[in-house]
Amino acid sequence: MEITEVRIFLKESPDKKLKAYATVTFDNAFVVRNIKVIEGGSGLFIAMPSRRLKISCPKCGFRNEMRSKYCNQCAAQLPAVSAPMDHHGRDAQSEHRDIAHPITQTFREYLQKKVLEAFEIEKNKTPEQNVPSPGV
Repeated sequence: MEITEVRIFLKESPDKKLKAYATVTFDNAFVVRNIKVIEGGSGLFIAMPSRRLKISCPKCGFRNEMRSKYCNQCAAQLPAVSAPMDHHGRDAQSEHRDIAHPITQTFREYLQKKVLEAFEIEKNKTPEQNVPSPGV
């Protein structure tokens, strides 16, 4: 699988950890949006798009965000839910789950390299040049 385009959308706030969003096209046929470029303790890395996990209210069935104490629809108390398990059988320790993600470490490294290369190019452009890059 080849990455055929990377578009970077810089975030304005210089003191925040979130530096940019990326949209990546694979084989001119499939797009993944909202890949985050984040400044971590050991440098930049990417985080895949994710969504908040939800649980159903046992009384009315309304889907509430994980760790909610009361239903947003009927106000019934929700049961305490333990942390969900990830695909390796470990506690996920998160209220979010990736929508799309690389399966192999090799592909994750390839994807991260391409996105971070495009991020550096976009970051080093002058303000008048700062339009989304067509690809890497």
